[in-house]
Amino acid sequence: MNTYKLLTPGPLTTTSTVKQEMLVDRCTWENDYKEITQKIRAQLLELAYAANGEYSAVLMQGSGSFVVESVLTTALSKSDKVLIITNGAYGKRIVKMAECIGLNHVEYGVEYNEFPKETEIRNILLDDSDITHIAMVHCETTTGILNPIEMVSKISKEQGKTLIIDAMSSFGGVDMNVPELEIDYLISSANKCIQGIPGFGFVIAKLDKLLACEGNARSLSLDLYDQWKEMDKDGKWRFTSPTHVVAAFAKALEELTEEGGIPARFARYKNNNDRLRELMGKLGIHAYISPDKQSPIITTFLFPDETFDFGDFYNFIKERGYVIYPGKLTDIDTFRIGNIGEIHEEDIEELGRIVEKYMKVVTV
Repeated sequence: MNTYKLLTPGPLTTTSTVKQEMLVDRCTWENDYKEITQKIRAQLLELAYAANGEYSAVLMQGSGSFVVESVLTTALSKSDKVLIITNGAYGKRIVKMAECIGLNHVEYGVEYNEFPKETEIRNILLDDSDITHIAMVHCETTTGILNPIEMVSKISKEQGKTLIIDAMSSFGGVDMNVPELEIDYLISSANKCIQGIPGFGFVIAKLDKLLACEGNARSLSLDLYDQWKEMDKDGKWRFTSPTHVVAAFAKALEELTEEGGIPARFARYKNNNDRLRELMGKLGIHAYISPDKQSPIITTFLFPDETFDFGDFYNFIKERGYVIYPGKLTDIDTFRIGNIGEIHEEDIEELGRIVEKYMKVVTV
């Protein structure tokens, strides 16, 4: 078994107690397992400040991308049109999904280190009255930028649009009042800030919007409405669920509460991130995203010079107990370091010492 820690945006390093929950085999039909599902759904609504009856939490098998596609194929009818705001690879993936499904859509893209502009969003909506939905990634793990969800929410609210937010890498680590923001569909995954295991994602959906979606889905397995309808009866998933992952997630939710909830977890993540960028900056390795746009989740760093060998750097760090991420930009040489999961300040300090040692070795 490996002993390294994952400095990645998910999958991430989990606690031994979360892992322990996966050692028990569970039957999907048993009441105790269905009760776990129902408890998770209720806890997710609490984290979102959402009242049961106004919102509902729906769990869906698969990776985060499966769940995003589930929302797109279910929430949009053939007569609807979605504005997709992009400044990273995961926003671009939503565009690709829309193309595959055959959705009416328009993309508003900006540079990967920039925020979308309010005036430009307003102009697009003014020029195209057919737009009914807006979709955006909150934390783009391509770069680590944290997009202005409040600004987009305000426009969506004023214009009467249905708002879809991919909060894959932020929910559970960044406090969000979903009803106050009037988000209609918030999407996230088990293996991100709540610190569970990969295998399913979830949607916190405005109930009246979800009820209007019956028959929209172009997919059987990804039909969010049918999944909700079956799950809402007694907690039974439509098709085989990842039982071990679900149990681990239930434990992860307990541990989030024990840590002090989302505010405490945000504080730990932000402290990790602030210290990480400080240490790397002292070594001549600088962040791609400016501090005012930086999330506490993951940071994209520029190569320090043209001779930098990421593969060598990666292996040096991994041999000393940590795993980082390659970059996801196509036009600039970068790498990424995440600081979510069971990662604490001592890990960031140790990483700093490892990187400092590497830099001294390669410059000798």
